[in-house]
Amino acid sequence: MKKKWLWALALALVIPVVALSGCVPEKLEWGRVPSSMQISLESGQQTGIWVTGEGEVTAVPDIATLRLGIEATKDTVEEAQASAAEAMDGVMEALDDNGVDEKDIQTEYFSVHQVTTWDDRKDEEVVIGYRVINMVTVKVRDVEEVTPIIDDVIEAGGDLIRVDDISFSVDDISLYHRVARSKAMADAETKAEQLARLAGVSLGKPTYISESIYMPFPYPRMAVMEMAAPAAVPETPISPGEAEITLTVQVAYAILD
Repeated sequence: MKKKWLWALALALVIPVVALSGCVPEKLEWGRVPSSMQISLESGQQTGIWVTGEGEVTAVPDIATLRLGIEATKDTVEEAQASAAEAMDGVMEALDDNGVDEKDIQTEYFSVHQVTTWDDRKDEEVVIGYRVINMVTVKVRDVEEVTPIIDDVIEAGGDLIRVDDISFSVDDISLYHRVARSKAMADAETKAEQLARLAGVSLGKPTYISESIYMPFPYPRMAVMEMAAPAAVPETPISPGEAEITLTVQVAYAILD
């Protein structure tokens, strides 16, 4: 009697599995849901017309940020520090002569550390000198002045100068965002109106709005021009380029009765 009860239970479990297997599509890829399942999943969402609008504007950088400084290596700490300080004074003077405000210069990194090498005879690491590094970030509010500033600080710093990085940005990016946002909303409304006409319904007011912004500023192009004469020092041409700011909005419009 007990065996018959177990067989009846097993048969009851198998029948629903077989029934369900007939409802599963032949191939179900990862990340994809059958349309019948999408309908059931979306049935609980807010109804309406959902569109994505895009607005694009071209931004011209008006701010340049330089990362530069001094690196001095000498036999003693005193010598390295004195050499770095003298060279850095020249760099700061060059920045001041080019009209860079003191508030736009910020110390980013300062270090004093040993320079070592491996001594095979002693089978140990030995100190052969000391290195002083002093790096600052400089905000240049006129991109046209970037080239003369770089050339002047290189001349002032001499062999100890380091120019590690340059980047560009826009001082007031909100102006570009407002223009791109207006374009994106107009694009979304145009798409929604067309969908409403095709569907034979009336378009209502937006019930949901979200936005995202993409602004990839280009890397600057730095190149040294050919010298006109052996003794001439070429300028350092730098092009800030342009950046396309893309703002997208996702908008849900109500459908009027």
